[in-house]
Amino acid sequence: MATDTLKSRSSAGDSSAAGLRRLLLDNGALTALIVLVIAMSALSGDFLTTDNLLNVGVQAAVTAILAFGVTFVIVSAGIDLSVGSVAALSATVLAWTATSEGVPVWIAVILAIATGIACGLVNGILISYGKLPPFIATLAMLSVGRGLSLVISQGSPIAFPDSVSHLGDTLGGWLPVPVLVMIAMGLITAVTLGRTYLGRSMYAIGGNEEAARLSGLRVKKQKLAIYALSGLFAAAAGIVLASRLSSAQPQAAQGYELDAIAAVVIGGASLAGGTGKASGTLIGALILAVLRNGLNLLSVSAFWQQVVIGVVIALAVLLDTVRRKAGATPGAAGTGASGRKGPQAVKYALAAVVVAAVVGATSLLNGGSSSSSASSQKIGLSLSTLNNPFFVQIRQGAEEAAKKAGADLTVTDAQNDASQQANQLQNFTSEGVGSIIVNPVDSDAAGPSVRAANKADIPVVGVDRGVNKADTAALVASDNVAGGKLGAKALAEKLGGKGTIVILQGQAGTSASRERGAGFAEGLKAYPDIKVVAKQPADFDRTKGLDVMTNLLQAHPDVNGVFAENDEMALGAIKALGSKAGKSVQVVGFDGTPDGLKAVETGTLYASVAQQPKELGRIAVENALRAADDKSVEQTVKVPVKVVTKENVAGFGG
Repeated sequence: MATDTLKSRSSAGDSSAAGLRRLLLDNGALTALIVLVIAMSALSGDFLTTDNLLNVGVQAAVTAILAFGVTFVIVSAGIDLSVGSVAALSATVLAWTATSEGVPVWIAVILAIATGIACGLVNGILISYGKLPPFIATLAMLSVGRGLSLVISQGSPIAFPDSVSHLGDTLGGWLPVPVLVMIAMGLITAVTLGRTYLGRSMYAIGGNEEAARLSGLRVKKQKLAIYALSGLFAAAAGIVLASRLSSAQPQAAQGYELDAIAAVVIGGASLAGGTGKASGTLIGALILAVLRNGLNLLSVSAFWQQVVIGVVIALAVLLDTVRRKAGATPGAAGTGASGRKGPQAVKYALAAVVVAAVVGATSLLNGGSSSSSASSQKIGLSLSTLNNPFFVQIRQGAEEAAKKAGADLTVTDAQNDASQQANQLQNFTSEGVGSIIVNPVDSDAAGPSVRAANKADIPVVGVDRGVNKADTAALVASDNVAGGKLGAKALAEKLGGKGTIVILQGQAGTSASRERGAGFAEGLKAYPDIKVVAKQPADFDRTKGLDVMTNLLQAHPDVNGVFAENDEMALGAIKALGSKAGKSVQVVGFDGTPDGLKAVETGTLYASVAQQPKELGRIAVENALRAADDKSVEQTVKVPVKVVTKENVAGFGG
């Protein structure tokens, strides 16, 4: 009897332990989210505040809404790479029809949603009836959607209707509307998956498509509905994103499709199909948002952030794979928990690695930023990109000035994504920095986030580009329009006032490209015998400059000159021109980067309109510190631009 009692108690204990382990393993994504929140709270005192947690919700909203739509596709064993482009296209359609075409806003909203559904239906038709693999069909739509967005907007952001922009605001001054939209779309996803015929069909198709067809399911029609739903959710995400930015950005949501897929997989869905749920997808989106938010608060380098996030995503999926294998091959009857000791040990070891990686990496990469003296001023600097030597030099100038002043400078990289920059500015605001310096991806899109900093009494300094519809303590910038005019004059005079030229434009939608291009066009009016035979965007990128110039030379082999809206594209053009560069073809760039100045010195680049980026960064930090101390600053600080040629390059200090 006593033996039976002991056995019973031992069995009950083993059962309870096994149940707890199974609960944790079956909810791996939730466990990971809890661990991340605890780790970030321990590492940053600014993380676990009401304002910052609301920021996390807002920053997760667009990804989560996209991911809910992708959940339908992945559950049915498909993939949708087009959702980011469809989101941008839908928002562009809404803004264009409501503003440029004068369509009533409610009709414009319907047209935007219809655009998303139409894109999804095209994907479904190509996959179901065209027999294209989902990867190829949606990859094609990714390109088509982005291209149409650029065509409709002509590459420039379009102001969003005020009545729709309220979707990016708050209710009662504190509850963000994007979070409410995210919750509503999550509930719709949960009901669709769990309570409808279509949802059950998704699981059946994902589990075994042939068996589903033989069971009487109209698989082709079901796939049409599944991809149409994904398009609808993408349209909703695009509208919410544009509302946050107060403008429809033709380049918005680039790369968001990968975040959406990652959120679904982290949340427990399998790319093989047949599994997935709305709650898991929401948790996956929150994990990504918490990581980005927390790493920003910890002042982790923008480059290291990408590494940490990638590692955590890989580990989360690896843990999920191990869990599924363990669940599929339970120990034999009568072996109790002992039959799974090996797999369980592996799982716990991997879980420990995840926690150690996150906590250890953030502690290490934080690099003692918390050791700054209490008197040091905290400054947040958000740059539009660090994938360009010009902006790297701005950072260097800012870091040198901050070090000299004993200030604590945190630099973030928006990667030319206006939405990501909005998140970074929100994080700076909730962190309570003394001042913020922003180099906007787009002047209009930065407005709402800067207004939030205004409400928090945090002074904001613009660098290189201004911020529209918000208050800035100062703008430290070169005059891009004046620089464009100088570039036109330098090139025209070198050509003797006549000839044919091509223009390599920057990234569509950016204010720098618009202003430099407008200045060049204005300056060229004084030289009517110079003809512009082609204009093509090369996205401020050297490789694209090489490719675009190579293509243009096929159609226009006799051009005499090239104006590139930055030095990187100019250097690519020089490579394409080969021996012609600096001899039969004159090239003028913009920015005065080190590589550009070397090309000027060798004679392959005739001139560069130099902006002295280090000086921009230095002056911006000095003004930010003065503004934080309530000292007077000049509203506009102009750093002179200068045409640098071979004759004066030796005396140019940058």
